[in-house]
Amino acid sequence: MNKRSKLVSEKAKVKSKVPSKRKGLLHPRNPHNGSYDFEQLTQASPELAPHVYETPRGRHSIDFSDPIAVKLLNQALLKAHYNIEFWDIPQGYLCPPIPGRADYLHYLADLLAESNRGEVPVGGKVCGLDIGTGANCIYPIIGSQTYGWNYIASDIDPLSLASAEEICQANRVLKGKIKFRRQSNERNIFKQVIESNDRFDFTLCNPPFHASLKEAQAGSQRKVNNLSKASGRSAPDKLALNFGGQGAELWCKGGEITFVRQMIKESQLFAKNCLWFTTLISKKDNLPAVYQALKQAGAVNVKTVEMAQGQKVSRFVAWSFLSAHEQEAWFSV
Repeated sequence: MNKRSKLVSEKAKVKSKVPSKRKGLLHPRNPHNGSYDFEQLTQASPELAPHVYETPRGRHSIDFSDPIAVKLLNQALLKAHYNIEFWDIPQGYLCPPIPGRADYLHYLADLLAESNRGEVPVGGKVCGLDIGTGANCIYPIIGSQTYGWNYIASDIDPLSLASAEEICQANRVLKGKIKFRRQSNERNIFKQVIESNDRFDFTLCNPPFHASLKEAQAGSQRKVNNLSKASGRSAPDKLALNFGGQGAELWCKGGEITFVRQMIKESQLFAKNCLWFTTLISKKDNLPAVYQALKQAGAVNVKTVEMAQGQKVSRFVAWSFLSAHEQEAWFSV
């Protein structure tokens, strides 16, 4: 386990209670709370420096509508906070916002702590399944470097898996921490990925939330327009869908709710293989349908965990088929 993981482990043992939420702020353990330290980041990754500018308020920032600048920011964050020397993605693939991705993992760690006598479980005995890891492999990177967790990472896109594997092979700190499995059937999520003898402490997923290519293109255009407006710079006249991700990363037939319903349905088949199944839910209006699907599936325990970054509120839903006794005994095995 690296020094960062050991530090988190020690803090988790001292602070056995789950930390309280602070309105509008990231998780208390999230290192990305507050403004970006661009001095630290440009020292870690000098390539970022030409993209940093001073705002009218005297603060430093980048143009978040510029995909090159955003990718360089991610490279710097991963170097400065997660010991990652090499990170890159193919042109047009999803470039994730690291602070929000880290928040999901920190709140997930708190959820695991509830089944571990209030202590966040750390180290290689903890294993998660990342559904749709993407070319960026961001959840396994952050989770392995923060808590020492191991991962199985799955995806339907062979180029995404090739990119993620390249990242792992290029960084010594990721050696032996992440294994990859390709989902060969676009209609399946857990089937053909989870094997009968697998034992996962959690699954996580950022599902495709648009229902069509047209909807995804419109969403990407709105995103860039808003980011350009915030930076005071003009948006590009035309925007390719590739700015924010490939098709499978952004949309599927039926959208988020159809994808999550299928996930819930398949999770029944692996009820004893996993302590907590989880997924992000981007649209609050989808929650009633998710709860109904979980009730029909026979989930024993269902939790909704809200997260916030400024005015933006996100959430993930977690469910388990294990009884209270089985959950308490999970980490003693």
